[in-house]
Amino acid sequence: MTKSNERLKRQDVDQEQTWDLTALFETREDWERELKAVKEDLPKVTQYKGKLGNSAAELLECLEAREKLLERLNLVSMYADLRQSVDHSDSERQKDAAFASDAQSIVNAELAFAETEIIKLPKGKLESFLNEEPGLDPFKKYLSDLQDRKQYALSEETEGTLAALGSLFSSPYNIYNRGKLSDMQFVPFIDDEENEIPLSFALYAGKYASSPSSTVRRNSYESFNKTLNRYKHTFAATYATQVNQEVTMARLRNYESATAMLLHDQQVTQEMYDNQLDVIQKELAPHMRRYANLKKRVLGLEKMKNADLKAPLDPDYKIETSYEEAAETVKEALEIMGPEYSEMIKMAFSERWVDYADNVGKSTGAFCSSPYGAHPYVLMTWPDTMRGAFTLAHELGHAGHFYLAGKNQRMTNTRPSRYFIEAPSTMNEMLLGNHLLKNTNDTRKRRWVILQLLGTYYHNFVTHLLEGELQRRVYNLAEKGEPLTADLLSKLKLEVLKNFWGNSVEMDEGAGLTWMHQPHYYMGLYPYTYSAGLTISTLVSRQILEEGKPAVEKWLEVLKAGGTMKPLDLIKKAGVDMSRPEPIHEAVEYVGKLITELEESYEQ
Repeated sequence: MTKSNERLKRQDVDQEQTWDLTALFETREDWERELKAVKEDLPKVTQYKGKLGNSAAELLECLEAREKLLERLNLVSMYADLRQSVDHSDSERQKDAAFASDAQSIVNAELAFAETEIIKLPKGKLESFLNEEPGLDPFKKYLSDLQDRKQYALSEETEGTLAALGSLFSSPYNIYNRGKLSDMQFVPFIDDEENEIPLSFALYAGKYASSPSSTVRRNSYESFNKTLNRYKHTFAATYATQVNQEVTMARLRNYESATAMLLHDQQVTQEMYDNQLDVIQKELAPHMRRYANLKKRVLGLEKMKNADLKAPLDPDYKIETSYEEAAETVKEALEIMGPEYSEMIKMAFSERWVDYADNVGKSTGAFCSSPYGAHPYVLMTWPDTMRGAFTLAHELGHAGHFYLAGKNQRMTNTRPSRYFIEAPSTMNEMLLGNHLLKNTNDTRKRRWVILQLLGTYYHNFVTHLLEGELQRRVYNLAEKGEPLTADLLSKLKLEVLKNFWGNSVEMDEGAGLTWMHQPHYYMGLYPYTYSAGLTISTLVSRQILEEGKPAVEKWLEVLKAGGTMKPLDLIKKAGVDMSRPEPIHEAVEYVGKLITELEESYEQ
């Protein structure tokens, strides 16, 4: 038995595979000076405390000073967070992230007066200020959103205290990541050739779970779950703290429930939320069971196990696997979005916006951070498969969204509701898939592309959607005072998976531990929004493919609008009405057609 090379430490990876943070700060010393300066400049905003009802002019001055300080704080926080995200095992990066988090808590506590005073302004007075001072126009939606929170606001002193406790409220997320990325060590597994293969969160999710070898898939799965099982009670206590904190906060603010509070923040109705969870689970499950049964037949498996769900149907067929080749394909696919968008994509590659190295301590999965006043940054771990191109396109969709929003809106108006956030990202995956389909007449290649698109739907309509269903059950139990233990969370997750997959997939105890896989549970009601975003992008991408430039321009206008509109209005601007379940029906029907074409392809 031979032992494979161990994973690299951060200092040993190729610099070309890492991002360049000098667009934020040239050196760590520059960052440290700005961190100190931000705290010292707090009086430039706090001088307006108690004065926001005096005049429209003073309100505007305060909002502009506050926004300018928050822009600087955002850059400081992003720099520390990005440095830590690529190496959670580095103690200096841990300390810097903690310093930035403390600064954020201090600043937020000191600035809490602004929102509290604005919320307390009589509606008529705020309207007269808006009529009197044109400079307040860019802040109109922000001010309106604050007024919508009036009935849930607490006293100024209480709001300030809660803001000061910000770093404590984010501690469950930080503890989860620290445990997962710094402390958790996986036992190597044995492959087909009796080699000992190193394992990590990133390598399992990005590589081994989708290996063509059933031995690699199942052995890595077993090793992965053995380690998770050792940490489940600590992780359950961490997640329970997050949920109980939200339940308590909802009661303090007199919301009907934590779910109601989190949906109010997203500006989404209970009906829209339930539609997304109920329609997809009911209507998609039969299609995905067909897909599982097809995999079982084609791969010649005696049993279809949870470990096999991401197994490739055509493992011998590969188009390109290197990052550089995939980047070229993504650039070509996104040319349909026009010159401005295409130029941004080129800059992302030439200016090292993307960190795709694999090293010890690096965050798992992928994300895009978009600091206002600088360019976006994308983190991923390159998996050596073409599936990585879809991940890359996805994160560049976030980058394109906030790049355009940042160029056309002030910081206050850049971020739309989280309900919309995953539409621009999944749009790029749709465009990439359709670009690949359009440029081939080869049956096998077409089948391969369909499999990639199904990978996108699996990720967003199955993985994240079922995370959302678990959340719905967890919050309902927490509201009733049910203790959230590791065994309960595993039991609930197993029930959700079995209800969806039925008899088509054999679910073992390890499947119940998938509640430990993702950090999304620590971000409010985030998981279900992936399916909302993909519903939107499924329909709008069809418009783009059918109409061309007019539909592209309409979509770009939506991206440039940033957070100036409520989610329903923003999405309607793109031509989709998410207040009704019909768009969800259409998106699920499209997935069913892809699976039918795949079945017919294998029959032929």
